Amino acid sequence: MIAIVLPLIALLQVPVTGPADPDTRAWWQLTSVLSADSMEGRDAGSRGYERAAGHVAKWLAEAGLKPLGDNGSYFQSVPMEEVAVTRARIDVGGRPLRFLHDITIPAQSAPSTLDGALAYRGYCAADALGDVRGKLVICHASRRSGLPTNEQRRVALQAAGAAGMIAIADPGFTIEPPRWPAAYARSVTLAGAGQRASSATSTTPAAASRASFVTLSLRAGALGTLIAGTGQDADSLIAAGSAGRPLPSFDLRDSLHATFTTARRALHSPNVIGILPGTDPTKANEAIVLTAHLDGYGYGTPVNGDSLYNGTLDDAAYVALIVRLMERRHGHGFRRPVIVAIVTGEEKGLLGSRYFLSHLPVPKEHIAADINLDQLRSLFPLELLTVHALDDTSLGDDVRAVATSHGIAVQNDPEPERGLLQRSDQWPFLQAGIPATNFVFGYRPGSESERIYRQWYREGYHTPKDDLNQKIDWKAAADFNRFYYALVERVTGEDAAPAWKPGSALRR
Repeated sequence: MIAIVLPLIALLQVPVTGPADPDTRAWWQLTSVLSADSMEGRDAGSRGYERAAGHVAKWLAEAGLKPLGDNGSYFQSVPMEEVAVTRARIDVGGRPLRFLHDITIPAQSAPSTLDGALAYRGYCAADALGDVRGKLVICHASRRSGLPTNEQRRVALQAAGAAGMIAIADPGFTIEPPRWPAAYARSVTLAGAGQRASSATSTTPAAASRASFVTLSLRAGALGTLIAGTGQDADSLIAAGSAGRPLPSFDLRDSLHATFTTARRALHSPNVIGILPGTDPTKANEAIVLTAHLDGYGYGTPVNGDSLYNGTLDDAAYVALIVRLMERRHGHGFRRPVIVAIVTGEEKGLLGSRYFLSHLPVPKEHIAADINLDQLRSLFPLELLTVHALDDTSLGDDVRAVATSHGIAVQNDPEPERGLLQRSDQWPFLQAGIPATNFVFGYRPGSESERIYRQWYREGYHTPKDDLNQKIDWKAAADFNRFYYALVERVTGEDAAPAWKPGSALRR
């Protein structure tokens, strides 16, 4: 059990300067507690995460929410299993590659040793592979329309008998450019997920071959280390691959040699769950769930000497916003019940929200909708919101009406190739057939807002720069907070519960 009584020192780690209006200042004070260095980046299963979860539980209790966790507590323990690469040595023809800086591998698929001849096959379309049996094949992981996807590359390589794929992270995908160094190589799953997958997998030779296939990710700037001595120019290949131009195929004279040391451990990390009962008995079985993820990256590969990934905007600030909304209610319920689910393990694959939905504290049919907060960056004026599932449920109509009344335009995701819809905790709700939505600060193409947005994804996203020292647009933050308060008020108070729209492609 996590103690709710916490040291006062954590509450004192609040910046001196900040927003001027009292409500935004109160929200930022909560944010400052959750993303202070003392929370150690809130990695799932860490002591810092448990401290942060204790704060959230204490705040929800003080705001008048009733516990919905295990054994009458606010905590729903989520069992997980972790595989981590603790040491790696990789070279090609004796030329070293820096693990996490030049190349990385998913921890769960890292073999103890990896040796293989190398081949370069451009975009790795099936008809361009030739004989790659037993080889590690270098492919441009281009995300341009008309070229193979990563899944298509993998399927083609496995069918051709390749031992694995070394995917060059595409620097030409400027919408969300690759970030190096990787923070770490750790894979976390819900406990038992690996065993269930193994028991459901065939033990035929073909299946065994698929299981042994490895995929590594390569920094574009490290390609020259692999192809040295081939007569090919790495910079020209990267430029052509980023632009989608034709690429050659050739075999390399040197092989790759790697050793990996991995460690496994079981861990638990709690969701924090509470309920604010509704005021209308006729709506008691139409709860609205408010979600945000508490976990961050924790400690990782240092960037400019800083190894702590605080995760201020991802997602401490929006856990804090839900808490702030509850504080403003002073224990007075909305018309419908509100379930606050502050979830863990989002950064490891939406683990906390998936576990919540498979271990619901109330019957599933008593949940009417989910409003999720993530992917929000209050770094520039709030004039436009990208709204996930905008046209799929009546929540989209509610968002549009509230946004319009606040002078905010709304749009569907203009960059669906990024897959943001599936990358945060609204997605398991949608998969379960529950109306849900999420928001992203939008921008007009070519604007200063776009420049700031792109820069944050290059330099701030999942890096130590996402901390309390980054420049916040306080008016934009306040504008979104007011929008969110009004949206929850509207959705919880309407006569009709949120519903799917006919013809939605997302509806189960």
